Amino acid sequence: MLEHLTKETFKTKVFNFEKNKEWKFEGSKPCVIDFYADWCGPCKMVAPILEDLSKEYKDKVDIYKVNTEEEGELSSMFGIQSIPSILFVPLDGQPQMAMGALPKDAFEQAFKDVFKVDKAIINR
Repeated sequence: MLEHLTKETFKTKVFNFEKNKEWKFEGSKPCVIDFYADWCGPCKMVAPILEDLSKEYKDKVDIYKVNTEEEGELSSMFGIQSIPSILFVPLDGQPQMAMGALPKDAFEQAFKDVFKVDKAIINR
């Protein structure tokens, strides 16, 4: 199940922007943050892909969602102007933003390239 972040949970799991001026990732494994809105058609296309990925990569990548309608401060902090906007946050280094509804293979490629992780073995 994907976790929806609020400003407070974002500060503990991703980046405490009130405490740090420089980027400092708070998580223990790489994460993806989907900036979305409930009314957004392309966002609805990405949602089931992210659900699948959260199961397939459950021990290797955290997948979060931020509702841009409810979390305006987070959205403006990252300069979100179009949705969906997907933020890829590696353990080390700077986060990378992708715009638009990405297909599943693009997420998997980004997980390999940005996070250096491959799909987890799924127990059947």
